[in-house]
This record gives sequence, C-alpha cells and structure tokens, in this order.
Amino acid sequence: MSASSSKERIMREEDFIVSKTDVKGRISYANEIFIEFSEFKENELIGKPHNIIRHPDMPRSVFRFMWQTLQKGEEFSGYVKNLSKHGNFYWVFANVTPSYGPGNQLLGYFSVRRKPSRDAVTLYEKIYREMVEEENKHSSANKAMDASLAILNDYVEQSGLTYNELVIANEM
Repeated sequence: MSASSSKERIMREEDFIVSKTDVKGRISYANEIFIEFSEFKENELIGKPHNIIRHPDMPRSVFRFMWQTLQKGEEFSGYVKNLSKHGNFYWVFANVTPSYGPGNQLLGYFSVRRKPSRDAVTLYEKIYREMVEEENKHSSANKAMDASLAILNDYVEQSGLTYNELVIANEM
C-alpha cells in the first residue's frame, strides 16, 4: 500500500459495494464497485482477509463487536471507514450477514455497503477517534478493546436506543 493521500472518495447514491467471505473473513467475491473504491484488482482481493481495506482510524473494537454479533448468527450493521490500496479512504454504511448452506452450515459472510449519511459520518468520526485514542492507552489488546467499546456503549445508552436502532436512526 502506498502512503496515505487522505483523499476521501464519496460513494454515489446508486452504489452498492458487495462482497462475500469465507468463515475466516477471506474474500471470495468482490463486485465492480468494491474493486473501484478499494483500488485493488480483483485478483489482489480474492483470497485475502477482508481487513486488507481496514483504515487505521477504525477502532479494532468495532470489528470485535461485529465478529461477536456474527458468531451469534445475527446480522451486523455499522459505519466503517475503509482504506484503499493507494491511500484514499471512503466511508460506508455496512450490513454483514452470515451465509448458510445445507444443514444450516455456516459458509461465510455476505456484506453490502452503501453511501452513509454525512451526519452519521461526522458523528462516527468523533466517536471512533475517541475509541482509537482509548485503545492506544492500553498495552493489553483485550483491555484496550473493552475500554474502547465502553465509549460506544455509553453513547448508545445515552441515546436511549439499542445499538441497531441508533445505527438505523442515523441513516434516516
């Protein structure tokens, strides 16, 4: 990956980024919009961990929370700042769902991302900045993520909504 250009790419209203992963989070499918925004070629994405596009501004605890939600068989929705191959970034409103095969066997995960509202991006930039700062205060990864997630949980609690209600409310 090249040095960060800090240039934001904004999704178009009609864009939907779609990907599939195996149970370990390795990409098995990426649509053209994913390829466009990630700035990777398809063959550079397939077989790679989905975190190949993880932006350092994203709290690790958000992904921990996502995986915990998915491992319960539930879908996850949230705001994510992604990093492209050439150092650009783009925000998405993501929905990740477990994908099952015959006999209810987990095959992997299906993710659809779309353009988030600017108000939501502004809000989550602030929350995520606080969360990353908190993560950086701790030497233990578990303590760092617990302390970071407490910031998000406090915000959710103050809203009077559940996490999912809050996420959806920010898109209205």
